[in-house]
Amino acid sequence: MADVTTENVWREVDRQMFAVVGMVNARGEARTVGVVYLVEDGKLLFGTARDEWKTRHILANSDVSVTVPIAKRIPFLPWVRIPAATVTFAATAHVLNQDEAPPAVAGRLEEGLTEESGELPPSVIVELIPRGDFITYGVGVSLSQMRDTGLARGRVPVAV
Repeated sequence: MADVTTENVWREVDRQMFAVVGMVNARGEARTVGVVYLVEDGKLLFGTARDEWKTRHILANSDVSVTVPIAKRIPFLPWVRIPAATVTFAATAHVLNQDEAPPAVAGRLEEGLTEESGELPPSVIVELIPRGDFITYGVGVSLSQMRDTGLARGRVPVAV
């Protein structure tokens, strides 16, 4: 099993910016969506429109799963394909109005989004609060150790 710590996993999640959020729709069907997030006070946050399907699904069922892929590469050999490392965890999702989020968060989520760019600033912010354990694959191990699933897997609590 990989030798990872809660602090190391949070540091890795904070270095990334893309995650896949899994949820269930009103008919009980599984759905996933890729989101660009930021980390603030032990939470992941992303902006979206209030009328988006992902917002409706989260409002109906706040239990979600989150997977953060972490690209792996061999320096000077970029053509060699390496599977991504991952951090996966369960989370509780909350849909916040813009005024409920810390002002700095809303501003950071809106950077570069303008009517001219074709993308409007988000109308709501979704807050993902991790719970339970981080389940990792390939975090804190060498590329050669990733070939052994027993060595590449790790599990640590979300909270210290």
